[in-house]
Amino acid sequence: MQEQAIHWERNDTSRVPFAVYTNEDSHKKELERLFYKNHWSYVGLEAEIPNPGDFKRTVIGERSVILTRSQDGQIHVVENVCAHRGMAFCRERHGNKKELVCPYHQWSYALDGKLQGVPFRRGVRQDGKVNGGMPADFDPKDHGLTQLKVATRGGVIFASFDQSVESLEDYMGPTILKYFDRLFNGRKLTILGYNRQRIPGNWKLMQENIKDPYHPGLLHTWFVTFGLWRADNKSELRMDAHHRHAAMISTRGTGGQASGDKAQVTQVSSFKESMQLNDPSFLDIVPEEWWRMGDQMPTAVMMTLFPSVIFQQQVNSVSTRHIQPDGHGAFDFVWTHFGFEDDTPEMTTRRLRQANLFGPAGFVSADDGEVIEFSQDAFETKQDHRALVELGGRDVGETDHMVTETLIRGMYEYWRKVMGD
Repeated sequence: MQEQAIHWERNDTSRVPFAVYTNEDSHKKELERLFYKNHWSYVGLEAEIPNPGDFKRTVIGERSVILTRSQDGQIHVVENVCAHRGMAFCRERHGNKKELVCPYHQWSYALDGKLQGVPFRRGVRQDGKVNGGMPADFDPKDHGLTQLKVATRGGVIFASFDQSVESLEDYMGPTILKYFDRLFNGRKLTILGYNRQRIPGNWKLMQENIKDPYHPGLLHTWFVTFGLWRADNKSELRMDAHHRHAAMISTRGTGGQASGDKAQVTQVSSFKESMQLNDPSFLDIVPEEWWRMGDQMPTAVMMTLFPSVIFQQQVNSVSTRHIQPDGHGAFDFVWTHFGFEDDTPEMTTRRLRQANLFGPAGFVSADDGEVIEFSQDAFETKQDHRALVELGGRDVGETDHMVTETLIRGMYEYWRKVMGD
């Protein structure tokens, strides 16, 4: 059956067809072209596997993979598919093992994926003769787990099924690399906890969400009321040369809550101007030296690395957000909250407290999951329609303000080029 082409109203990407979010054939092509070839995907943090034998099961696209640290300290990523009969054999999310064993027929693998044990490989002796066994030319070296290409930087681990993918640094590009290195600057990381949620919407909607500075000060009452993210904050939007990755940079204003005359001057006001915190410690924000970039001290930097991950700094809360597609209409969203080994106990407490803004029940992020779900509901019922992405114009480019949807247009410019649509 021939794949149905997706119709775009314009030659640019200012109007995005709903079919981009609903077409299952397109989704399968995305997996091949955006997750399995020519791209790096986030798989975890080195702090999640600190010791030899540690492992973590995760996902690239829709393929299950295992992140391991072998006895020599090397990091490996292998596909969670037994080379014998194809079972996704690793069921635990994390743990420590000396080897990987498939329970179906007990084939065993070293932590780098090499096959090291096959029961009855040389047959079974019975009544003076040997029955069965693998063929004489069976070579264990030809039957290991699929090994992925691995790159690490600043304690963050990426992997790719494509052994010829460009270097991680070239993949990010110098603009985004600058913001990545600001957050992952060589200090050892420590894991503070996880959130996990299933969102019934297309995976690209979360990439869009974090490339969209238009909605935070409107949808997220918490943000604008307490000044953490407002359209009139000092801000920048930056992209790599391909427009696939982006960084939204914002510096919290000194004015606090928006109300009265100030709201009239800035035209940015709170939906609930009288809202107050019962616990003011949620706004116990302490500037950190690593925030500094030249003469600026950004209080929020949201990085989207296409296609799989978001790196977040919102004041003192820092986290990764891993996008794991499951069909065209759903994805798992995994948050890893972290800190630094040299944090004081007070800073660790502060990071954990501020993490309550985020995750599936966060004061802020709960809103995003809902609007993505409700958007997907509409897309499915009106697949020949399109979304309008024209705030700030129809072109693609970096800006020094937040009143634009240019980063979304840039992402779909790249998407159309790779997908051939």
